[in-house]
Amino acid sequence: MIEFHLNGRSGLSPYQQLVQQVRHALRLGLLKEGDRLPTVKDVAKQMAVNPNTVLKAYRELEHDGLVSARPGVGTFVTRTLADATLAAHGPLRKDLRRWLTKARLAGLDEESIEALFMNAFHNAAGEDVA
Repeated sequence: MIEFHLNGRSGLSPYQQLVQQVRHALRLGLLKEGDRLPTVKDVAKQMAVNPNTVLKAYRELEHDGLVSARPGVGTFVTRTLADATLAAHGPLRKDLRRWLTKARLAGLDEESIEALFMNAFHNAAGEDVA
């Protein structure tokens, strides 16, 4: 089951963060068809957000055809976003964990690591980011 977290520095609203986290979990194969999402009540309590925030996220995911709400039963994954590249994720994740360890050992804090990663990511895509 997915565990949500909110990042006040992300620039995204709480409901958008929830949607994004479910989409990422679907893309990474962490959630599969038939998996049950946490209840609206449980997420709202855990995240200290209004239940309508969670409901809005779940409704957007349902509108996108990714989940289906079953009244009185829960919200279930109906479609995954994982593709044929999923097999490559394991070795890449391992390399990324090593890189993160090196960055932390070099004294970088979370914000510096994120800035460095995003700069490299955008430069690899042909964009210049300060």
